[in-house]
Amino acid sequence: MDLAPGLAALRPLGGFFVLRTGAPPHGRLPTLAQVYAQPAAGPHDSRPLDARVRAVARGIRAPEPRVAASVAHQALAARLWSAALGCAALYGRIPDLDPRLLHWDPAAQAPEDLWLTEVRARPADASTVADVVLHGHLEPLAAALRARHRLAPGLLRGNAASALASTGRLLAAWARDHGRPEAAGRARELTARLLTHPLLHGAGTLTGTGFRRRSCCLHYRVPGGGLCGDCCFARPPGSSSQAVSGRPGRRPAARTKGGGEAAREGDGGEARQGGGGEAAG
Repeated sequence: MDLAPGLAALRPLGGFFVLRTGAPPHGRLPTLAQVYAQPAAGPHDSRPLDARVRAVARGIRAPEPRVAASVAHQALAARLWSAALGCAALYGRIPDLDPRLLHWDPAAQAPEDLWLTEVRARPADASTVADVVLHGHLEPLAAALRARHRLAPGLLRGNAASALASTGRLLAAWARDHGRPEAAGRARELTARLLTHPLLHGAGTLTGTGFRRRSCCLHYRVPGGGLCGDCCFARPPGSSSQAVSGRPGRRPAARTKGGGEAAREGDGGEARQGGGGEAAG
């Protein structure tokens, strides 16, 4: 199936999967290529990436900037994976998400945050999707954030893998529930193949029941955050050993707040659109 100019097939999946096309309606927005290339800014600079992290920090009351940077990173990764995998599963093709074509509004919520100015179809095989999302976006995004914040490469790799697994799980569930078994199969197969890519290999374990990452996104440090469903920890670091039984320190879902909405539920870490820009941990 050819890509529709407005990528209309994504709309039933919900706002977090939707990718707006055409020129942004509210003034000039930077491309993600420009965002990734900008050097680190001062504490009050309005450069998009820095502004986004500060907004997330305020929204979740992050105890330090790197916690907000990790949350913002995972939210944007989930948005990119959602658009790519959604098109791959439903169209059998993906749009070229060249960072020079993709405009970003750091103050907006999904789906108004990303605007693709030109829809150009590309194959939906794992190699192409990895080239588009991992090499085209997540590598330069991680480099830009690490230049600004003390974030371990393994943490960012885990964020990217977790966002991918979450997206694939939700997409497959939606397709199955809506009588699209072929799309569900494509989503599962593509997710599994992408998780073996060298940039994601070893970031976690995908099983028949879900995904468990080998790093922590730091969300437990957010006030009231708890653990995400796919966290490597059995209980929040520093918590009582009593939390081991039944894992009361692990919360059923983790959402990002202020940096785009992505929620992860259960051990599989499903990604879904949150409400009002708020996510729960």
